[in-house]
Amino acid sequence: MTDPAQIPLAIVDDDPMVRAALRMMLGGNSGITVVAEATNGEEALTVVPSSGAEVVLMDIRMPVRDGLSATEVLLGRDPSLKVIVLTTFDADDMVLTALRLGAAGFMLKDTPPARLVEAVRTVAAGQPMLSPSVTAQLIAAVARPVSGGDVRARDARVRLDTLTEREREVADAVGRGLSNAEISSELFMSVPTVKTHVGRLFTKLGVENRVQVAILVHDAAQ
Repeated sequence: MTDPAQIPLAIVDDDPMVRAALRMMLGGNSGITVVAEATNGEEALTVVPSSGAEVVLMDIRMPVRDGLSATEVLLGRDPSLKVIVLTTFDADDMVLTALRLGAAGFMLKDTPPARLVEAVRTVAAGQPMLSPSVTAQLIAAVARPVSGGDVRARDARVRLDTLTEREREVADAVGRGLSNAEISSELFMSVPTVKTHVGRLFTKLGVENRVQVAILVHDAAQ
């Protein structure tokens, strides 16, 4: 049985060297236990649910079934699962797609071990692992027309229209990648009040984290 103090993690990547490196980086005294590994997205659909993993490091490009498809299926079965997609490109269109599907964030494969451990812990605690600055950079990097953009823009506008004026101001600030402290300063609100507004955004917009709020704000502006 996994130590309750440990975070159970699954690694999904078709490269055995990458899996071995991640296992070594995240093992030991990091507070993380690797409970499962899968070589592709199809295998992950069987391995991850039976492993008890709470967090999954998911490669995007894999044979048989890619990471995006696997992420969609896994989160459809268990929305409480936290998926961090792995990529070699920080402006990859597929990263934004993964976030729209509900992934908790993304990391580059060459991320330093300490940062990777921090990301897994952050996501396990229920927070997106993207920093506000990275969120803003990602949204800006993929801000170009994509298939289905008109439909997404209309949906985003309808959802944002349910917000109060103050909530919309907070949503726009989140969309610009501002932290709670920065929003507090800009909108002359206390940090606890900002946190309360952000929590309401999650409920009203039907999202789970700040990244998805930022994506909605981005889509609505298209």
